[in-house]
Amino acid sequence: MSDPIFVIGDIHGQIDQLEQALDYIAQDDCAGAPVVFVGDYIDRGPDSRGVIQKLMNGQAAGQDWTCLLGNHDDYLRCFLGPNPDLPKDGSLTRWFLPQVGGFETLDSYGASASSDDSNLHLLEKARAAIPQEHVDWVTALPRLYETEAYIFAHAGIRPGVALSDQDPEDLIWIRGDFLNDTRDHGKLVIHGHTAIEMPEHRGNRVNVDGGAGFGRPLYPVLLLGHEAFMLGPFGRTRLDPIPQALPGVELT
Repeated sequence: MSDPIFVIGDIHGQIDQLEQALDYIAQDDCAGAPVVFVGDYIDRGPDSRGVIQKLMNGQAAGQDWTCLLGNHDDYLRCFLGPNPDLPKDGSLTRWFLPQVGGFETLDSYGASASSDDSNLHLLEKARAAIPQEHVDWVTALPRLYETEAYIFAHAGIRPGVALSDQDPEDLIWIRGDFLNDTRDHGKLVIHGHTAIEMPEHRGNRVNVDGGAGFGRPLYPVLLLGHEAFMLGPFGRTRLDPIPQALPGVELT
């Protein structure tokens, strides 16, 4: 059996849920094992800034935490990079669509913004409010993490494609072609991105996005070999593999 690893799914600015998830881990018998965060630290929730700072502080303090890039985190990277990705037609970037949550992220940094602002005005506000160290941290996040037993990626992988040949965009965006594929990927794939009611084991993959971005609890998952356990107020709950079926997909 491989060494234990904890996984935390999409957080989406829910700092209180993150604190609770870390508390569940601290109470588990395997406390002290590495923790992998699968991305989407920002947007929708009330404190994206606090979530990023919490993760940065933990890594700086020597916590064995691996943080992956999510598609929402990539919005920040693209918007605040050296060449901002701004629509040529003058429309707001996708990051600021109501269902995505970019305005909530700016709010958490103290930047008052609205859909009445132009992209350039939003860019000025974001650059003034978001610390460069946060931008640098997000920019440096890896998209893929592999251990002896597991493959971690925010959205999943392109089935049948070697990890070295994966499209970086697939790793943070893929859905149907990965979610509906029942083949053995060689290792158990651990992912988030597609919000469901709670973490679940699908045999060849484990989805840890229980929908914190939509107000649901953030339950961490403990990986022990091919087994997975959801952690909550009553300890561990084994996630029995369930047959593949089309998941209920929410826009993320």
